[in-house]
Amino acid sequence: MQTVVASPDAARYVFRNESLPPFSPYEVKVGVYNNKGEGSFSPVTVVYSAEEEPTRAPTTVLARSISASDVEVSWAPPWENQHKGRIQGYEVRCWRHDEKEENAKRIRTVGNQTSTKVSNLRGNALYHLAVRAYNTAGTGPSSAAVNVTTKKPPPSQPPGNIVWNSSDSKIILNWDQVKALDNESEVRGYKVLYRWNRESSTSVIETNKTSVELSLPFNEDYIIEIKPFSDGGDGSSSEQIRIPKISNAYARGSGSSTSSACTLSALSTIMISLTARSSL
Repeated sequence: MQTVVASPDAARYVFRNESLPPFSPYEVKVGVYNNKGEGSFSPVTVVYSAEEEPTRAPTTVLARSISASDVEVSWAPPWENQHKGRIQGYEVRCWRHDEKEENAKRIRTVGNQTSTKVSNLRGNALYHLAVRAYNTAGTGPSSAAVNVTTKKPPPSQPPGNIVWNSSDSKIILNWDQVKALDNESEVRGYKVLYRWNRESSTSVIETNKTSVELSLPFNEDYIIEIKPFSDGGDGSSSEQIRIPKISNAYARGSGSSTSSACTLSALSTIMISLTARSSL
């Protein structure tokens, strides 16, 4: 088939034919002409007629809670007739049991991705999730909904009574154990976050004890904070404790959950040994 577009400024042409099957490939090339005759043609390009929206739903939808606010959902792609269109991605809908489905949170993936994370959910709540495929023509049918309950929220109480001691280029931190409430996830351990006062990069050490030993040079000011972690996520963090540059061989200080002030004195310290797992 050949069509003449008379306007020299034209950059678009629409071919209409109601009998065109969906997503049919056509070879196209465009040439120019004037009153002297025809010029060169472009290289041949393959274009497709419009797609139909997906006609089948994804299968094997699974969901699992990974924290109090996050759920991971995965699925298997539907079998589709590739002569009618391509799947460009998937739409995941998530709604709480006491909410209406039409108000569901929607997350879209792109390409062949068959899993995603749904975040910013309420802790210890029942959610329903469903998945459907989409392309340029629209969205296909929904899978059957699956249920998942998010984990209990993390501990709300921060570590208190933080005390630090220093000796031989080491800082030893001690704090009170955090007790989770009945509606909170049990404490699995603690994260100690520390950085130079003048730096923004933070290092983290995890431990399941209520003390930790840091091997740090004393020629810098340090900012330290401690928070519990649980299956529900990270709990409330303590106030930041500033440990100033130390010129004495031995020093100690303390901070509370309401103040970042610390005191210094030239006192001997008791070294506390423990094992700590670094998460750097």
